[in-house]
Amino acid sequence: MDNIYDKIYQEKKYYWGLKPSQTCFKVLESMPPIKPLKLLDIGCGEGRNAVFFAKNGYDVTAFDLAEAGIDKTAKLAEENGVKLNVFKADINNYRLTEEFDILFSTGVLHYIPQEIRQEIFLNYKDHTTKNGSHMFSVFVQKPFIAPAPEKEKSAQKWISGELFTYYHDWRIDYCTEEIFDCMSSGIPHQHATNRILAKKV
Repeated sequence: MDNIYDKIYQEKKYYWGLKPSQTCFKVLESMPPIKPLKLLDIGCGEGRNAVFFAKNGYDVTAFDLAEAGIDKTAKLAEENGVKLNVFKADINNYRLTEEFDILFSTGVLHYIPQEIRQEIFLNYKDHTTKNGSHMFSVFVQKPFIAPAPEKEKSAQKWISGELFTYYHDWRIDYCTEEIFDCMSSGIPHQHATNRILAKKV
């Protein structure tokens, strides 16, 4: 998988900023860490969400494909006085071997090719504790929305509602499709995204 972010993340500034994704607050509301909870941030980027979760009391593990992103995540954690386990991995090759209470991902699942999605989601579900949850977001293609300026060759096509089909046997507490404005590349553009918060019961 090509990775344009290794170069982007080498910049001193944080490409995605430091403000956590709005979906982080869905996790906080749904499964507050009133007891120890293990959370995995899949595709942590520069660490804004992983560090947010660690600051709020979760036991956080995070991975990303970009080495520069891993370095910035570790640095951001240190600056905020929190500990987390962060390592380099490719979402398409990495499989879980231990259980987590919460799996979280935003802006990364669109790299997974259609032919291995079923396998990956089964792996994620199998390695989620009972009453654990997944908070996932994935970009979906719409004919009226132009491709993002980054034009990543490794981005894969997802259609509306596809993400939800992987959770027909879980309780779905929240699911939505949204169109939002983005300035990540410095060029105004839009994304359509599906979001889901599903619980293993």
